[in-house]
Amino acid sequence: MVFTKIEKLIQTLPAHVISNERKAVLQPLVDFIQGKVSDKKEVRLNFICTHNSRRSHLSQVWAQALAHYFNIPQVFTYSGGTEATALFPMAAKTLENSGFQIVPLSSEKNPVYSIKYAEDQHPVIGFSKTYDAAFNPQKEFAAIMTCSSADAGCPFIPGAEKRIPITFEDPKAFDNTPQQAEKYYERSVQIAGELFYVFSQIR
Repeated sequence: MVFTKIEKLIQTLPAHVISNERKAVLQPLVDFIQGKVSDKKEVRLNFICTHNSRRSHLSQVWAQALAHYFNIPQVFTYSGGTEATALFPMAAKTLENSGFQIVPLSSEKNPVYSIKYAEDQHPVIGFSKTYDAAFNPQKEFAAIMTCSSADAGCPFIPGAEKRIPITFEDPKAFDNTPQQAEKYYERSVQIAGELFYVFSQIR
């Protein structure tokens, strides 16, 4: 069971209207996950963005939580960038405000966080890294491109079984503005809503 606050947010997600256009964008991810589940194989998802600081982390964490929520076994989520920077503090704060338990494990320029979504599950380990870092899978995974610049800049991801572009607008545009918290939350909920749709399709 996910934490209560996360569960309450998840229960609001089916109300989010996803256009048929967007469902078509999400379908390759549904197909990839369904294929692995049907074959009783591990589902490895690597969410990739330019800096591995915002959208890729939000996607990784929500995907892991929603796989657990829908009781889909053997789902392992990862994230990476075309370069490593740091998990942006507002992205971590947005997840914390949504009910995730976030504990900093280190405090250097690229801090490492434990991100828990359920009492009895291993936390997601959040920090910025390149998509091909040793921490990430090297083969038999889906590369999900969450930003258009990484999508354009990485036409080929070594070891990826499937490359799936599912891009989101960058909340970074609202950094240092009064709307920052609101826009990060909006993007997080959009990502959660679309991933809710994806995992709800798995049989």
